[in-house]
Amino acid sequence: MKIENPNPIQWHFSERAQQLQSSFIREILKITQRPEIISFAGGLPSPATFPVERMKEAYDKVLTDNGRVALQYGPTDGYPPLREWIANYLSTGGSKIVPEQILMVSGSQQALDLLGKVLIDEGSRVLVETPSYLGALQAFSVYRPEFKSVQTDDHGLVPSSIEAVAQGARLLYSLPNFQNPTGRTLSIERRRELVETCARLGLPLIEDDPYGALSYKGEPLPRMVAMNPDGVIYMGSFSKVLTPGIRLGYVCAPLPLVRRLELAKQAADLHTAQITQMVVHEVVKDGFLERHIPTIRELYGNQCQVMLDALAEHFPAEATWTRPEGGMFIWVTLPKQIDALKLLDQAIAARVAFVPGAPFYANEAATNTLRLSFVTVPPERIREGVAILGKLIKDML
Repeated sequence: MKIENPNPIQWHFSERAQQLQSSFIREILKITQRPEIISFAGGLPSPATFPVERMKEAYDKVLTDNGRVALQYGPTDGYPPLREWIANYLSTGGSKIVPEQILMVSGSQQALDLLGKVLIDEGSRVLVETPSYLGALQAFSVYRPEFKSVQTDDHGLVPSSIEAVAQGARLLYSLPNFQNPTGRTLSIERRRELVETCARLGLPLIEDDPYGALSYKGEPLPRMVAMNPDGVIYMGSFSKVLTPGIRLGYVCAPLPLVRRLELAKQAADLHTAQITQMVVHEVVKDGFLERHIPTIRELYGNQCQVMLDALAEHFPAEATWTRPEGGMFIWVTLPKQIDALKLLDQAIAARVAFVPGAPFYANEAATNTLRLSFVTVPPERIREGVAILGKLIKDML
């Protein structure tokens, strides 16, 4: 029987809940679901790279051989054989990572939230690149930090600019490999300088590395966590090398921090799905990634070149763009008088979508920038979409 209530419920949302905002990219993706739209907006891996049959075989094997364990609750820190595999994967000749440093998470976005929960108080200073990953800005914003932007140039983060804004900072968040959104890569020399600078200042450094394996030349640069395991927090993910649908990532951190992250995760979701971790371990344990990742690199490298060639052909000389050596993104800078948000309205009307650059800035957004993702769009559609954008931009000059 339905209860008649003359007094409607009054929802009193917390201040934190009231400040939550939907991702600008997710709002754009709703539009791009229409099949006629040529979408350069989503940072989604290409479904053509998903190892469907290998995943199916792994699920069958795990459920057949160890189904009762796979379907049970698991430990908060993660499935031990997978943590051991990750620790060995991250270890180098000069830097040994142990499984106790690894915490499995439900996608790297959960890692960002846990790091914010454990390291950031309201008003804490947090250093980020200019521009930075929108998902990290969203995750950290919930904890109301004071964002300070670290200087960047065409070669990525400028380590010498850190000390001027580092006073009292709780962490520096960086994406050194094929950065989202710019596609830039930090050189070996800058990596060493960045690690040394953060160590000297006692500043925790987050190395977010979802794209590191996607070097088109197959030659990934050294990880910063190997340079200073006591001061670098490394974040990895299986989303870009297997499939994002499994929502599986990991954090490698110094033991005092990883224990705090484990407690925070315990309160959030108890543990990441046991069956997912067991399946991924079954997939990767025999060297499958070494055979699979080169096919992703080849596909993405070819499509990146198609887009670069199309940009050179159709965009005006006044526009500039990055030339990534891996990953999924190209960053475009337009003449200052062009607002990328206004361009987006015209582009969608012409059945093309992209992400304006402004949401990627913690401070002082550059409204004449935009991000293009090329990995889910066939070459002929890349050429068509870039030609449409180029005409629209020229018409706005």
